[in-house]
Amino acid sequence: MDLGNLIVMPRGKFRTRKPDLAPDPVHRSVLVHKLINYVMLGGKKHTARQVVYQALAVAGEKTKQDPIHLLETAVKNASPLLEVRARRIGGANYQVPTEVRPERKVMLALRWIVEAARGKQGKPMADFLANELIDAFKGEGSAVKKRDEVHRMAEANRAFAHFTRF
Repeated sequence: MDLGNLIVMPRGKFRTRKPDLAPDPVHRSVLVHKLINYVMLGGKKHTARQVVYQALAVAGEKTKQDPIHLLETAVKNASPLLEVRARRIGGANYQVPTEVRPERKVMLALRWIVEAARGKQGKPMADFLANELIDAFKGEGSAVKKRDEVHRMAEANRAFAHFTRF
């Protein structure tokens, strides 16, 4: 039995390592590859690639910035520091604020950006994605609002922070 890809967790639990993603062929960035995977629907990766590359090109032209730098900054601006998790303690459920792991920060930011772009209709997806990336780059837009909402929830439930670990 091969144990090379197992990670030992606290309390004797095991978890498998996530496979490393190869960078995308055009921009040589793992973050772009992750964005492509979030945009992809029904296994249509070629279509998702076209949408993402077009969106990055449009966003780069509009802001006169490097598209990869723009994407990295947009993800950084949209990623949450804290979130609430439900914990059952003594028969009651509490919304306990916890720190967000770095991988989850990126995942949530990309998911929120793509969801915000998908929620709009009337133009091609690439245009909406480009606009959402530009808004997140500037620190505004739906994804950043979602992050602020999550932070407000965590702040409102700060009284239960002592339930994080016991």
